[in-house]
Amino acid sequence: MQLDPQGVAPEDLSHAGAVVDKAIEYMLGQNIAPISVASALLGGALGMLARSLDDRGVAQVLRNALDSVESGELAEMREPPGDAPTPPKP
Repeated sequence: MQLDPQGVAPEDLSHAGAVVDKAIEYMLGQNIAPISVASALLGGALGMLARSLDDRGVAQVLRNALDSVESGELAEMREPPGDAPTPPKP
């Protein structure tokens, strides 16, 4: 499972995302706190990255995630549909 030369995500990414969504739904249904769910998923993701990439690759994935946070992409997920997104802070 690798990106193609043009940087397009692998075909199974959507399937993996759906499986993770179901796992999240299940854990929340078990009254596991959202922060615990997120922490467990992040830990698992970091473990998978460590087994799949060298440290430099893992750091790049984390930088990309941080860029998404700082650019306001994650804030858009908190906005109800139809509301204007909150602009990112400088």
